[in-house]
Amino acid sequence: MTTKPTPPSENQRTEEAVLVMDAEAIRKAIRRIAHEIIEQNHDLNRLVIAGIPTRGKVVAARIVSYIAEIEGIAPTIGTVDVSMHRDDLATRARISVLEATDLPLDLDGRPLVLIDDVLYTGRSCRAAMDAVASFGRPSRIQLAALVDRGHRELPIRADFVGKNVPTAQEDRIRVRFEEFDGVVDSVTIIHPLA
Repeated sequence: MTTKPTPPSENQRTEEAVLVMDAEAIRKAIRRIAHEIIEQNHDLNRLVIAGIPTRGKVVAARIVSYIAEIEGIAPTIGTVDVSMHRDDLATRARISVLEATDLPLDLDGRPLVLIDDVLYTGRSCRAAMDAVASFGRPSRIQLAALVDRGHRELPIRADFVGKNVPTAQEDRIRVRFEEFDGVVDSVTIIHPLA
């Protein structure tokens, strides 16, 4: 016996998903960010690219791959876990899985680019900078985000942005990567419908 899906009742919230970046748009945006990072960082041998888990790590790996392809030099890649440095742990619906921070031991005096998939309030970036401070003092810290959706709560802005996506406060941005999610790369904005 086959059952038909029940249409949502008036009391149930539904959502509308709108594709804002397909796989090709994501590829172009990440490649452009790699070019911009090269332009702003002259000593690529000392450059550290650090992804913020989870999908920021995917973006970071792709950026490093493009830089190596373009310049023949692969910057050091790392990971900055922000889970225990967040100031909103009590208000989050779910706590992120802890992941080891992996940064070079000789971080002092080296330029660092933090990579995140979505820049929203700025709190993940602030937490990442707190985590980095436990490992050393980079010569400068830059920020790259695949998507900047606005609504900043802290005075933080990205140095490199793949795409600015205007959103309402209640919207969500869903980023999917083939190597992490097992589906075709995409960035979708999710609009709640009353």
